[in-house]
Amino acid sequence: MTATFKPKDSTLLPTTWYALTPLWQGDEHDIQQGLPHTQLAPTWQIMMLGDGSPTHCLQLLTGEPTEVDVLDMSAIGFATDNAPSSIEQVPGPRLRRQIWLKTASGQRLGYATSWWELSHIDEYLQNRSQPIWLNLSRLRAELYRDIQGLYYGHSKALEEAFGHPGPFWGRHYLFWHHGQPLTLIYEVFSPYLEKYLGPMRLD
Repeated sequence: MTATFKPKDSTLLPTTWYALTPLWQGDEHDIQQGLPHTQLAPTWQIMMLGDGSPTHCLQLLTGEPTEVDVLDMSAIGFATDNAPSSIEQVPGPRLRRQIWLKTASGQRLGYATSWWELSHIDEYLQNRSQPIWLNLSRLRAELYRDIQGLYYGHSKALEEAFGHPGPFWGRHYLFWHHGQPLTLIYEVFSPYLEKYLGPMRLD
């Protein structure tokens, strides 16, 4: 679905991002325990539930550098933006960033939305056209990826963008730095990755 937020005042904000309409939704218990392989194959679980950098994993899978197309960087103030409830742990005012994750040759592999404290965006995303992983690696930032939600569902917009029918797998997590929440990230991955990871589920 397309997630929208209607501001209470008269200020018109660019407020659209692409959330999945879930057929199934998992919580931290599912993430810690893992899913039946008939629901999500082991290789996909490593990708979805592991705490490594997705952009680095995608580069290792495809053999190409992972690049980003920045779709949107919008100041949203203190709005919760119809994001997962963890957004309230990211101090406001906030900035929302939306990107496509793609190979250097142009194949879209995923979609991500992230929410940042506006006053820290320049510090942690010094090059906004590059993946978060590269920006934070240059800073030698010590991070903890706290995966909190897992989704399996549909999005018409992402079907068109990926060139694949849904449903899709997605997740959201908080990045922690020095014991403080740095950013909230919502990611959805393209079924194109079956080329490298194999089928999404094992029969």
